[in-house]
Order: sequence, then structure tokens, then C-alpha cells
Amino acid sequence: MRVYAIGDIHGRADLLADAIARIDDDRARRPIGHAIEVYLGDYIDRGPDSKTVIDLLSVRLVKNQAICLRGNHEALMEDFLRDPANLDPWLQLGGMQTLASYGVGLHAGTETAIDTHRRFWCAFPRAHEMFLQCLRYSFCCGDFLFVHAGIRPGVAVAQQHFHDLLWIRREFLDSLQDHGKYVVHGHTPVGHPDIRSNRMNIDTGAWRSGTLTCVAIEGTAILVL
Repeated sequence: MRVYAIGDIHGRADLLADAIARIDDDRARRPIGHAIEVYLGDYIDRGPDSKTVIDLLSVRLVKNQAICLRGNHEALMEDFLRDPANLDPWLQLGGMQTLASYGVGLHAGTETAIDTHRRFWCAFPRAHEMFLQCLRYSFCCGDFLFVHAGIRPGVAVAQQHFHDLLWIRREFLDSLQDHGKYVVHGHTPVGHPDIRSNRMNIDTGAWRSGTLTCVAIEGTAILVL
């Protein structure tokens, strides 16, 4: 078995298309009986083409049975889809770029959050609604646990709170303890894949760095594609 894990994409459909091509090429060059793709969340916001990112991932989810995790940015968008009052928190973290990718511009001073909410729902494809419904908070495979942000140290995996899985930083990043599983995560941008004894961070800030990290995990070997 081989697991391909892909870090935070943030609207960079161009980099995602390249990473997908690298995965397909790697599988062709190094055939294996079973391969799993795990995307670690934060597909939207900040970068220019969130809509196309979800289009691409929706295809991988169906054709390759890819595992797509929920990131905090997807959670913010889902909050707005449920309630227009949640527009401002989303905009503060890059939601404007996502709205624009769906053809929804903001008209400050001339329309309310309810108006924006209505226009966004009209532009939001049913296939993307289905995609959001398929998102997971975590995925466990053998000795590896895949989450978006991390886990709270000292709390069993089954008892983790979804807010920590989406948002935690310092308590997790500063911990040196064995979590029972080797944690593969994103959420906190780093200059290069940060591989430690108890965790691995593969969020390399794709939206501004131009580097979307994909790692192939097979047995105890970790290869950066």
C-alpha cells in the first residue's frame, strides 16, 4: 500500500493539476497494488481558483476514491452557506477570492450579506455541495493519522474535538510526545516539509510560495514527489 498526501492548496488549481499529474506518473513508474490519495484540507480561499480546485478534487474523489479532509477554510465557507451572518469571519481569511472564483463579486454598501449569500448559493454547483458532504475530519491508515491542523496532545484520537482537528497550532506543534499514531498535517505554513519524530507538516504555503507538497508514504519510507 502507498499513501499520497497533499498539503494545503488554497485556490491554486494550477499546482493541484501538476501534483495530480505527478501522482499519476509515479503510479505508472512504480506500480503498486493499492494506492490512496489523501488531501489535507484548505482547498479554497486566498488563491485565485478555488472553484476549479473543487472541480478537480470532485473527480479524484469519485474516480480514485480519494480521501478529502475538511480544513478550517472549508468550515468557514460551510458556516456562511448555512448562515449569511458568518460572511465577515470568512472574508477575513480569504473568502473574497473564493467568491470571485464562482463569479460572485462583493458590492460593498449596495447589498447585504443576505444578498451575497443568495447569489453565492445560485452560483454554487450541486456537485460541490456533494463534495462538501464527503469531507472527513480525519483519516487513519496503519500507523499514520491524517488531519488538517493536528490533534490535542494527551487526548485519544477517537475523543478529539473537531475544532482542534481544524484549528489547533501551538499546543500540537510544540508537543514532543508520541501521539500513538504518526500525524501527517498541514494548516501551519512552513518553508519545506517539516518531518519530525511524531508528526509531519506538509503545508508549504502553496498560494503564495508556488510549492504544493505531495508526499508518498510506503511502509516506513516517505518520499517527497
